Amino acid sequence: MILLSDTHISYLSTSSRWIVNAKTGKRVKLACVNWPGHMYPMIPEGLHKQSLKNITESISQMGFNCVRLTWATQMFTHDSYNKLTVAESLDKWRLVAAKFSMHKSNPQLMNLTLKNIMVVLDNHVSLPIWCCDWNDGNGFFKDEYFDPKEWLQGLSIVSRRYRGNPTVVAMSIRNELRGPRQNEYDWYRFMEADVLVIVSGLSFESDLSFLKKRRLNLGMNVNKKLIYEAHWYEFGNPSEKWIFQTNEFCADITQWFMNQTGFLLTGKSPTPLFLSEFGKDQRGVNEAENRYFACLMAFLVEKDLEWALWGLQGSYMLREGHIEWEEPYGMYDYSWDNLRNSSMLQNLQLGQRMIQDPTSDHKTYYIMYHPQTGRCVHVGKHNITTSDCKKLNRWSYSGDRGPIQLLGTSRCLTVEGDNRPVNITSDCSSQKSMWKFVSKSRMHLSAKDDEGRDLCLELDSSNSTVVTKKCLCLGVNLQDIPWCNENPQRQWFKLVQSNI
Repeated sequence: MILLSDTHISYLSTSSRWIVNAKTGKRVKLACVNWPGHMYPMIPEGLHKQSLKNITESISQMGFNCVRLTWATQMFTHDSYNKLTVAESLDKWRLVAAKFSMHKSNPQLMNLTLKNIMVVLDNHVSLPIWCCDWNDGNGFFKDEYFDPKEWLQGLSIVSRRYRGNPTVVAMSIRNELRGPRQNEYDWYRFMEADVLVIVSGLSFESDLSFLKKRRLNLGMNVNKKLIYEAHWYEFGNPSEKWIFQTNEFCADITQWFMNQTGFLLTGKSPTPLFLSEFGKDQRGVNEAENRYFACLMAFLVEKDLEWALWGLQGSYMLREGHIEWEEPYGMYDYSWDNLRNSSMLQNLQLGQRMIQDPTSDHKTYYIMYHPQTGRCVHVGKHNITTSDCKKLNRWSYSGDRGPIQLLGTSRCLTVEGDNRPVNITSDCSSQKSMWKFVSKSRMHLSAKDDEGRDLCLELDSSNSTVVTKKCLCLGVNLQDIPWCNENPQRQWFKLVQSNI
C-alpha cells in the first residue's frame, strides 16, 4: 500500500512502524473493512440493497473508520467497461433485479464523506473476476491478464481521478501476487518502475521474507508513504491442529507469520504493516476458523496493527456465474438489513481502538484481554468479570511469577481455589498472587492455591465471571499435552501493553 502524498491533498505519512498525520505527527490507526467492487458488474456490492448513505453510516456504527475498496484494472483501461453506466453494466450481466433495486436504493450515488470514512483503494485484479486462484491469469506480472503497462496505466488513471478527494488516503497497489510465474527478481523490478510502489508480498500476500535480504529504498518521499501488507486466513492449515493442538499451533502459526511478514514491525528499520485481509465464517460453524480467529485477534491487539476485515458484504450481485451469492464472512447478512453475527462487533472492539501512541507521555500499563470473546477483565463491586473494553481497568505486571496489580491501588489478583472466582486482595506477595504465563501459547495465566495446585484463569461463560480452574490441555508440568479434546481458549488471557 502507498499512502497518497500531499500532492494528492491527503494528510497521512509514516514514522517508524506507525501511520501518522503528516502535519501533527499524531498516529492515525486504520481499522477497516473490505468492500468489494472488483467483479464483473464493477459496482460496490450491496448498493442494490441499501443506499450508500445507510451503508456508510452503518460502517461507522460498527466501529470501522475506513474501507478497503477493491477495483479491477480493466474497469479503467478497457472501453468495454469504463464507458458503461451503472444501468448498462447491470444490463450487460442480465442483473434485472439488481438494476431495479439499485434505482430504488441509490437514485444518485453519494460519496463516503457522509461519515468521514477513510478509503483505501485496492487494485485487486486486472480482469474483473473473483480472486484468487493460483493460475487464474491475474496473479503475477506478464500473466495472461496482468500486463504491467496496463497495470501502471490503471494505477495512474485512478490516482489522477481521486486526486483531491480527502477521503482517499491510500492506494493498495496490487492484491495477492501469486502463481507459477512469481519470483523475487520481477517483484523488485516492477515495483521500482517510476515512482509507483507495489507492497503486497508473494504467495497470496503471505510472504515478504525476502525483504530481510534487501529492503526497498525508493527515496525519502516515497519511503515516507510506504506500507507493506499481508493476509492471514485459516485456509491451508490442518484443521485438526487448530482443534486438538490449539495452544501449540497458535504459537507456531503466529511465529510463522512473524517470520514471513511480521518482522517488518521490528528491528532497526521498522515499517508499518497493514493486515489487509483476515476473517472467518461468521455463522460460527467452522471450529478451526473460530480458534484461528481468537489466535489472530490476540496477535492483532498485542501489536496494535492496522487492519481490514474481510468483509462487509452479505452477498455478491454476481460471483463466479452465480447471482446473489451469499458471503458467510460478511458483516451483513444476505439481505444487507442486519448484522450476520453481532458478537463480531465485540470480537473487534479493542482492535478498533488505538492502543499504542508513539507520541504519548503516559506511562505504559496493561489491559487484560480475553481473545476468544474480545472482552476485557473488569473489577466489579462483588467479583471480577469480563465486559466490553470501553472502560478499561489498568494493570501492572512485573513478569513471570509476579503479581498482577490493579493500578492506583495496593490490590492484586489472588487465587481463592479451584472453580472459585478469582479475587482482588491486598495479598501481593504469597504464591496465590504470583502469576506466570504457561503453555506455548503464552496465554494461560497460572498461580498456585493454598494447597500448591496450579490453577489457571478461566472465563465462566454463564455469567462472565473470571474463575480459576485446572489448566486445560496442559500436563502436570504445565506443558502442552500432544492431543487435547477440550478448547483451552476460554482460559486465554493476554496482557496487552498500552499508553493511551
